[in-house]
Amino acid sequence: MVGIVARLREQAAACEALGSPMYAELLERVADDYVAGGPTATVLAPWADAPGPDAIGLRLLGSVHRLVLERRAGALAAFYPSVGGRWEPHQGSRAFLELLAERPEAVSEMDRPPQTNEVGRAAALLGGLLTLPSEWRLPVRLRELGSSAGLLQLADLMGAQAAGQRWGRADSPVQLLEAFAGALPPAGWWPSFVDTLGCDPFPLDATTAAGRLALSAYCWPDQSARWERLRAAFDLARVRPPVVVRQDAGEFVESIDLADDALTVVWHSVMWQYLPAAERDHVTGVLERLGDKATPRRRLLHLRLEPTRPASGEVHRFLISRRCWPGGEEEIIGESAPHGLPTRIFGTPEPQLSA
Repeated sequence: MVGIVARLREQAAACEALGSPMYAELLERVADDYVAGGPTATVLAPWADAPGPDAIGLRLLGSVHRLVLERRAGALAAFYPSVGGRWEPHQGSRAFLELLAERPEAVSEMDRPPQTNEVGRAAALLGGLLTLPSEWRLPVRLRELGSSAGLLQLADLMGAQAAGQRWGRADSPVQLLEAFAGALPPAGWWPSFVDTLGCDPFPLDATTAAGRLALSAYCWPDQSARWERLRAAFDLARVRPPVVVRQDAGEFVESIDLADDALTVVWHSVMWQYLPAAERDHVTGVLERLGDKATPRRRLLHLRLEPTRPASGEVHRFLISRRCWPGGEEEIIGESAPHGLPTRIFGTPEPQLSA
């Protein structure tokens, strides 16, 4: 019991730090109810020994949010801002627990890992591209690991704003507001994605009602800016549907090649921690061998936004690292908020930190 309760409270603290008082309060009540042997203990019993990365608290919240979005949660919907309700801690938490008690079988999405496909993280991808030297500004062939629904494959169709400056498409439905901080990227060039493809062991299709529902269920209901970006990205997906194959990262990278007069970008965000160590090593090795074949006309870039702990006991930082071939040099060029905005670009790259 101690393990799962501790993980629920840790996730509550994380939600508070990330600007979701609603989910912070709900998870604290869920933890209290679990200790008391309430309906939460019944629903979460199969997951009592699940490791922290399984994010059991977020799975539960996402499953219930799905019921709310499907209008199958009864009185609980009145407390969810995502459907026009208003969060009230005491009454909302009570309605949440009553739903679990009355309909435990309705919480049916616990087997699916949380998939937010956070649109704001496009700022990190774009920041990594916009700050490249001029000779690297080639048409982009994007290969994304852990794509979910592939919404970040649409980054070149988005616009960005910060400090009174604009980048990208001013008429795009997705505007990354306050996208950049620190040393702002230069203006005048915006990447063009000529070929995009992603992989995921549990891919979603944002052009279908089922895919949009799954993504929406994991978007925190009291964070309106994230909701607006997600809905707008759905509009872009209708214009250029992302392609995501059902495949593990280690197998997917085996099929990546280089092309003349193009920059092949292998990109991933907040997924590296979920790969077994052997698969991470395999991906790195494949990219290094591919990098050995790179030329000034056939360039390769490995771009990452992943949580990194600089030293034992310190908090994670969401660092943007970039490794470029020819050459193979690696540098940390920026740091992002966990959900992407803002992305702070460093004026001088930092030395590489160990993950």
